Amino acid sequence: MLTKRRGGALALALLSGVVLVTAATSSAKTSGVPSWCGPKKITLGLTDGFGGNSWRLVTTASARDEAAKCPSVTSLTYADGQGNTQKAISDIQGMVAKGVKALVVFPDAGKAILPALRSAYKAGVVTVPYRVTPGGKAGVDYNVFVDTPFAQAGENWGKWILKVLPKGGNVLFLSGPQGNSQGIDEGTGLHKILDPTHKYKFIGAQPFEVTNWDPALSQKVLSADIAKYPKIDVIVSDFGPSLVGALGEFKKSGRTIPALATSDGNVLGCYWKAHEKANPTFKLYTVSTQNDHARLAIDWAVALATGGKKPATTHFPSLVFENSTTGKPNPVECKASLPGDIYLSAQLSAAAQAKLVKK
Repeated sequence: MLTKRRGGALALALLSGVVLVTAATSSAKTSGVPSWCGPKKITLGLTDGFGGNSWRLVTTASARDEAAKCPSVTSLTYADGQGNTQKAISDIQGMVAKGVKALVVFPDAGKAILPALRSAYKAGVVTVPYRVTPGGKAGVDYNVFVDTPFAQAGENWGKWILKVLPKGGNVLFLSGPQGNSQGIDEGTGLHKILDPTHKYKFIGAQPFEVTNWDPALSQKVLSADIAKYPKIDVIVSDFGPSLVGALGEFKKSGRTIPALATSDGNVLGCYWKAHEKANPTFKLYTVSTQNDHARLAIDWAVALATGGKKPATTHFPSLVFENSTTGKPNPVECKASLPGDIYLSAQLSAAAQAKLVKK
């Protein structure tokens, strides 16, 4: 089961919502400085709308790891909006007040965050939102938006569903906060592939069941859906590991676990390996959970603020990771000796992730 465990001094800092890391204490070396790291010294800010799950912990650690490669980044200050839009806005405003020179933002609340981003940008802070679109326009409301083709993930899931359920079936789709651009775009891709066949029925709230990407809420929502819908042929989710706690409800209701098209996570891979023989319908297909999207956002912010070379793209790729039916590009992976709440598709090593989430 996913947890919200945090380790050591980092744990206390993350749970308090704000933490300062000094680059001088990192393992970054001046040799082999990346091209996006320019000569101008800067302070860097990093904010989340919601940091309370293991995906955010690993993503934040990935961002820190990336920033530590540049000796020109003298410090990194982190703030967790804790799922409160007003706090997320205040965190951005606080970063500007502290005088950070560059700011990377995960704008969970979407367009509600845009005024704060615009204010930071107008104040001269290099401002880089990423992953969830806040609306607005680059060069007017912020410097650059670092996106990813979420619709492609939806299309990939849809194409796989066509193969494993060629006769059609009921599709249950879960995503994060209501109206988030990730879920909307994924749904667009999913419907593009499945709707023309007229064989698939989308059940549950539309365009998706709202989970806020919170493991506890995800399990609550899925458990309710399992009780409500006697026939669920495939579950689609952009945070698959958060569903593991509820999958046992299928057995309680006398059903096998259906096919699952989602994002990767060690807990999910290990759960599949432990239950797939008893559940012949439990096929699994994952896309990379994209913890490293934060790295590209960091590269852009640091490049613009320090005078480094701009990255070649503002687009972070959506890649297929596991496929239980073909084993390509990878079979389902599980590192049973390590915590469940790590992500094997991430650049940060499994061992490093394990240290982060270990009690």
